[in-house]
Amino acid sequence: MQYFYWLMAFAIGVGVATQAAINARLAFGLGGQPLAAAFFSFAIGTLCLAVVMLFSSNFGAIGGAIGAQPWWRWIGGAIGAVFVFSTAFLAPKIGLVNMAFLIILGQLIAGMVIDGLGLIQMPVRTLAWHKYLGLTVMMVGLVLFMFGDKIGA
Repeated sequence: MQYFYWLMAFAIGVGVATQAAINARLAFGLGGQPLAAAFFSFAIGTLCLAVVMLFSSNFGAIGGAIGAQPWWRWIGGAIGAVFVFSTAFLAPKIGLVNMAFLIILGQLIAGMVIDGLGLIQMPVRTLAWHKYLGLTVMMVGLVLFMFGDKIGA
């Protein structure tokens, strides 16, 4: 089952890059407005989620718990909106691969901090030396990928 989850995470990564390209082109088609593209992308995503939720959710559990959530649990949607807007905005400016590298690096650093310290009520996960080495290799790869042509020149 673990391999399925890994494959699923990989597919999400493919989807993020594809979504960024699609939303960048939508922004172009809407007069160069990435905010409008992000809005319509989120609106369509919201409709899709609503349909799936109608058929698969326990509304009794949701109704009883919705008001009991702390304020900070509601900002994930805002972070997602900023993410979708930012990818539509950045993809044509810095390229999909540079954008993806930087996003992944940010995710890895934030994930290591959250896992290592147990922030946001997540379980603490021990960070061994090989995780730091892997992150360092990613950073070196990012520098080579983005600036390799300038290093040899």
